Amino acid sequence: MKHADLLPLIATTFEQMPFNQLLGLKVTRFDLEQAEVCFDWSEQLIGNPMQKIMHGGVIATVLDVVGGIMAVSSALSRMQAIQQDELFSRLGKMSTIDIRTDYLRPGRGQHFTATARVIRSGNKVAVCRMELHNDTGVHIALGTGTYLVG
Repeated sequence: MKHADLLPLIATTFEQMPFNQLLGLKVTRFDLEQAEVCFDWSEQLIGNPMQKIMHGGVIATVLDVVGGIMAVSSALSRMQAIQQDELFSRLGKMSTIDIRTDYLRPGRGQHFTATARVIRSGNKVAVCRMELHNDTGVHIALGTGTYLVG
């Protein structure tokens, strides 16, 4: 399979992860330039019941997921072709090395969009920049993730 053929398979794999399903994450864009994950507000995501704002762990998780998707894409883009079983074997070995989350504003809104772009991609490690915005365009959080990809 060529890289472009793998993108929907990778997106589906991330969407089917049980924790990502619990959060309601949907991959809405995924190409060589950017990954995008969206989800809706839910009472289960509250971290501060007095202010009814999103839990910081949810924010960090969503940034990590979208960054991970983009890191996987950057690693696989170096390959001419890969078989589906080899893809799943490689996905099982990829992981987050480090993630930094900067919380800029409270997590309020009805719909949220997280995006990621690759900053640097090497043979072993990829670094991505991630952002989370709400449905009115408010920039809620910024993240930088380092991922083991090789």
